Amino acid sequence: MVMAGPSMLSAGWDVLTAAVGVYYWTLRRAYGVLLSRGAIYLDPTGKQVLDEAGARERAARDAAEAHRATLATVVQHSDDAIIGLNPEGVITAWNHGAERIFGYVADEVIGRPGAMLADDPGGRHQRDTLDRIRHGERSISYEAQRLRKDGTPVDVSFSITAITDPAGAVIGISVTARDVTAAREAAERHHAITERTHQAQRMESLGKLAGGVAHDFNNLLAVIANYTDFALEQTAGQTEVQADLWQVRAATDRATNLTRQLLTFTRGDAIQPQHVDLNGAVIEIRDILGRTIGEHITLIARPSPETLTVHIDPGQLQQVLLNLTINARDAMPDGGTIVLEAGMTSLDGDELAMQPALPAGAYARLVVSDTGHGIPPEVAAHIFEPFYTTKPRGKGTGLGLATVYGVVTEAGGGINLYSEPGIGTTFRIYLPVVGSTERSDTITPAQRTASPPGQGRTVLVVEDEAPLRRVVARILTGGGYHVRTAANGAEALDLFGQYGADIVLTDVIMPEMLGTHLAALLQAEHPDLPVAYMSGYSNGLLGTTHILDDDIVFIEKPFTASDLLTKLAEAWPEQRRPSSRGRGPGG
Repeated sequence: MVMAGPSMLSAGWDVLTAAVGVYYWTLRRAYGVLLSRGAIYLDPTGKQVLDEAGARERAARDAAEAHRATLATVVQHSDDAIIGLNPEGVITAWNHGAERIFGYVADEVIGRPGAMLADDPGGRHQRDTLDRIRHGERSISYEAQRLRKDGTPVDVSFSITAITDPAGAVIGISVTARDVTAAREAAERHHAITERTHQAQRMESLGKLAGGVAHDFNNLLAVIANYTDFALEQTAGQTEVQADLWQVRAATDRATNLTRQLLTFTRGDAIQPQHVDLNGAVIEIRDILGRTIGEHITLIARPSPETLTVHIDPGQLQQVLLNLTINARDAMPDGGTIVLEAGMTSLDGDELAMQPALPAGAYARLVVSDTGHGIPPEVAAHIFEPFYTTKPRGKGTGLGLATVYGVVTEAGGGINLYSEPGIGTTFRIYLPVVGSTERSDTITPAQRTASPPGQGRTVLVVEDEAPLRRVVARILTGGGYHVRTAANGAEALDLFGQYGADIVLTDVIMPEMLGTHLAALLQAEHPDLPVAYMSGYSNGLLGTTHILDDDIVFIEKPFTASDLLTKLAEAWPEQRRPSSRGRGPGG
């Protein structure tokens, strides 16, 4: 047997390595396997699995990017404001919804503190909220008022959420804000309508109760009165007994008069309505009470320059005027002024303070105003209810204003009460005008749109009642004005100093600063600045107390949109154009 030598082993090894080299070269050419330093050999099956895994990873990455892009688009185009803040409250993100609500574009706010959107109290509240987020609260919701770029307020609902890292540290803050101005106005209006409905239902229930009591009581009074008369006849000549019986008879007559008022309130009494001259009724009451109402009271009558004919029982109308005038006198124990006014007006059918509600149309208006101590809101809510009185025991029955309400509603009218404690009270009675149906007594949309346009002028509205402030702003904005609003004189001075205005529309009676004082301060620096006044008190009353001059532009509350736009236009001479006082929406 011949053993293989070293040369044969070497040749075999060469053949083996050559075969391996050919195999790897084939793999590289066929499958592209790179056998560089550190490379791992993959067979074809392993490479396929690896390729499939890579494809799935790329697909997942592409889907995540598409999701992020979609989410960013949704955020950017949301109607709600979506704002990013850093933990210190500096704005880092600002979407289109924020631009729409607040008026700033992103470049104007990013990098600036979020407090730029708030006044001083709002800024303090915002800082407190951020502190709570930084100290562990994850979500906070609230409603607040903020300022748009042009200085006008906007009611906003906020949802504040913390953004944290994996360790739980706050690295940012997400703010979602929604404009709730319209929703709040709708809620306030719904509440007012609900209250008015409840008031009407309560008055109806009380009326039925009072009517039943009055009818039964009348039966008892008939018995008492007749038997007293019998006793008077049978005791002729008995002086002491007769005196006692006459006291009984007087009390019976007084009780009979009270039941008559109850029946008037409940519409259960026989009435004889006829055409009555309202101007004549006002003059008649002035003549009746002028010499007896008291030297400490000034009674002024202002009849309408035009004839006002209403359909009502003349005795009941006189009773209404007497009740209101005597109540006004009793509200001024130290003296004051009562003004009786008659005139024409138009209603749009949406007056919230009217009891009961009246349809749109033309009405005769009777106004009784005084400078007395006023009526608190909690009293005003019940003032037309029978037997409700704030007078001391024995000084009042609580039927006077209930009777007024019954007479007015029986005549197809409504009544409005406006009062401010410490200032005075105004009752407005609206009655249908005889023949008004022939005179286009409704307010049509065409008439509303025919109101003088605002032409982009800037109006500074100053009104301390927030719901009314929003209503006025809405009317004026719809009428072509640019509107800024202030709740008091100090705020109005600040807004005028920042942004200016073409005209000022201010309430007359406001806390801390009267509208006339505000106007004097503004016109001291801008003598040609037009100012229009509005008030729940009549111009006649304010003129007699020397609060207003005779030559001012005055809008009496409650007013329609057409009334407001027409009156505001009167403050502008025809040759006047919008001045540089209004700096436009951007200030």
